[in-house]
Amino acid sequence: MKKPLFLRIVDRLTAEDPYFRQRRDATGRLGLSPIQKCTAAIRLLAYGGGCDTVDEYVRLGETTAQKCLQHFVSGVVNFFGDEYLRRPTPEDLQRLLYVAEERGFPGMVGSIDCMHWVWKNCPTAWKGMYTRGSGKPTIVLEAVASYDLWIWHAFFGSPGTFNDINVLDRSPVFDDILYGQAPQVTYNVNGR
Repeated sequence: MKKPLFLRIVDRLTAEDPYFRQRRDATGRLGLSPIQKCTAAIRLLAYGGGCDTVDEYVRLGETTAQKCLQHFVSGVVNFFGDEYLRRPTPEDLQRLLYVAEERGFPGMVGSIDCMHWVWKNCPTAWKGMYTRGSGKPTIVLEAVASYDLWIWHAFFGSPGTFNDINVLDRSPVFDDILYGQAPQVTYNVNGR
């Protein structure tokens, strides 16, 4: 994540959520800074470790790290959701299609991919359904991202034994097209 984006998130969360504001404790010492709290939350999201894994790096205890993560996720959804956690508008689609055509990919909105996330605390009864080649249970995340790294679709939770086709079969990514609710898109490929 680039520093200006990180600082924008920190500033917005600090302004909107009192939890992120730095306070003094009973002895008058300054508590955790907003940057420490946001760094801990982002590290937990990025690496998928337990809440005790940020202790040495950011100097937070397990319960504090868990609380930081809860406030961070709620804050991002509440304060940035309308702008960044939404479906593409017809204007967005036209912009994406134009840029893709200029780059030689007519009709492309974004790239779709599936990735496996290790599920460290998978219940024993479910391990067979969520484990494949690596021997560790995983959960699949399907995402569609455009050239500017905007994530337009995310579908999470399929068992790790599923391949990309199985995930796509269960995903709602093409539901709007199937139900005739998607905007009309015209493009040419190989003269057709």
